[in-house]
Amino acid sequence: MSELCADIGFKSLNHAGEQLCGDHVDIARQEPDSQVVVLADGLGSGVKACILSTLTSRIISTMVAAGLTLEDCVSTIAQTLPVCSVREIAYSTFSILHLLHNRTAELIQFDNPQIIMLRNGKLHEYEIREKVIEGKRILYSEVLLQEGDLFVLMSDGCTHAGVGTAYNFGWEWTEIASFVETLAGKGYPPKVIATMLTDECERLYRGAPGDDVTVCVVRVRERVPMNMVFGPPEHRDDCDRMMRLFFSKEGKRIVSGGTTATIAAKFLKEPLKVGLDFFGDPDIPPTASLRGVDLVTEGVITVNRVLRNAQDYLTDNVYYPEWSVRTDGASVMSRMLFEEATDVNFYVGKAVNPAHQNPDLPIHFTIKMNLVRELSEALTQMGKNVKVSYF
Repeated sequence: MSELCADIGFKSLNHAGEQLCGDHVDIARQEPDSQVVVLADGLGSGVKACILSTLTSRIISTMVAAGLTLEDCVSTIAQTLPVCSVREIAYSTFSILHLLHNRTAELIQFDNPQIIMLRNGKLHEYEIREKVIEGKRILYSEVLLQEGDLFVLMSDGCTHAGVGTAYNFGWEWTEIASFVETLAGKGYPPKVIATMLTDECERLYRGAPGDDVTVCVVRVRERVPMNMVFGPPEHRDDCDRMMRLFFSKEGKRIVSGGTTATIAAKFLKEPLKVGLDFFGDPDIPPTASLRGVDLVTEGVITVNRVLRNAQDYLTDNVYYPEWSVRTDGASVMSRMLFEEATDVNFYVGKAVNPAHQNPDLPIHFTIKMNLVRELSEALTQMGKNVKVSYF
């Protein structure tokens, strides 16, 4: 496995008055260290554009991930997409970032604004070659990756922002690149950079986007493994085995659940100290401290809040201003899993907590398992490598 990995975050704005976005981002994995990111912009806006961009991104990502040539991909797109009865053209522009073993990146571009690349926090010019396939002018580049490289894929709704209002001809590509340089220098994660870029576009459109806007940000960085144990094992005899595996793994450690924390403290032969948090969320139980563990939290209530944050992070990201600064267990866990971690190992105990058998409490074994499943799915969508082990 490569020592580098890729963080991916994206955000879209719909054309004013439209319920569907005419842009679409699709991510396909070939293996843990190789994946394909496609941003497609369908012709026009609304339902037709949504269908065009979804078809384009899904077809391209699937074919590239399967190892087919660029020529095959473009030819398939040309033959597959329906033709607009008014303009008599049928296409969706696209930008492709193909990460190969997280060591090399292929950039393939057709009619979208040029992909912005930053290296060492500054705009980096990469070599571009032209190919003509099925009558379409395709731009192709190949880049050897370094830690900290950042790529920004965008639809032309970004460069059209502010036309006739803030700017005569829209938000120029060079100005967008300068804006990204400023954000990248502050260390924001890809999802936040994408959100801030789309927010600026919305401001330039004065709250009524005249085109669909989509930004996808990819950052290359070193791997950061994260290990989380949640709940005691089904059989008491497995406590030591579960803890040995948990503490033998490289990376930071999260212990979630009161009983689980007690088991961990006994295994480490260290005292468990309950903390008081006056600056967190009053609805989230307090954290504790245990030498050898980076975060100790309550179980189901805390993880349920983290799941809410994760699902929102993948869409509108409206809760980010809360969990990005608060000090409660759910907020700290959200930052560790969403922003720090690249690989997440879950150790999940299947024991039934007697306290949860109270019919007045909406908590039971099935809910705990569903929390793990849904949180794992959300983290996978964020581009994390997730492994779940049950005990």
